[in-house]
Amino acid sequence: MMNKSVFTRGWLLPALLLALLGSPPLPAQEAPPSLYQRLGGLAPISVVVSDFIEVLLPDEQLNANPALDAARQRVPAPYLKYHITAMVCEVTGGPCSYHGRGMKESHAHLNITEAEWQRMLVLFQEVLARHQVPEQETRELLDIVGSTKADIVGTAAQ
Repeated sequence: MMNKSVFTRGWLLPALLLALLGSPPLPAQEAPPSLYQRLGGLAPISVVVSDFIEVLLPDEQLNANPALDAARQRVPAPYLKYHITAMVCEVTGGPCSYHGRGMKESHAHLNITEAEWQRMLVLFQEVLARHQVPEQETRELLDIVGSTKADIVGTAAQ
């Protein structure tokens, strides 16, 4: 014979129900926010890219390279902004898809030097600082940009 006091103790009935029905699912672990999310999404990314292109295109040091200067005369800034925004959106975990040419193919004819690469990095960091992009996100963006260097710098000689 069962002791009735066992059922009146508040814990036994829930324990039995859990045993019969199974334990409730654990709360899903949320994935950490992507770089895209931490940057604020497409709108802030497009503004930063636009400002970067506006600083990059007229730069005298970069335009001293005749191949870069000619490319800038040929490629409209809005087209460049569109492609770079799509690329940044995609590589930071956003919903965009980049459909442009690869980095090596796009830059091979430009004869970009190490000094020009370093100048671009300085300009990029200045734009990120002006937009108050946090340090962690700046580092991650610089790492992404850095991963393209081998395909951009000195590719004509390879």
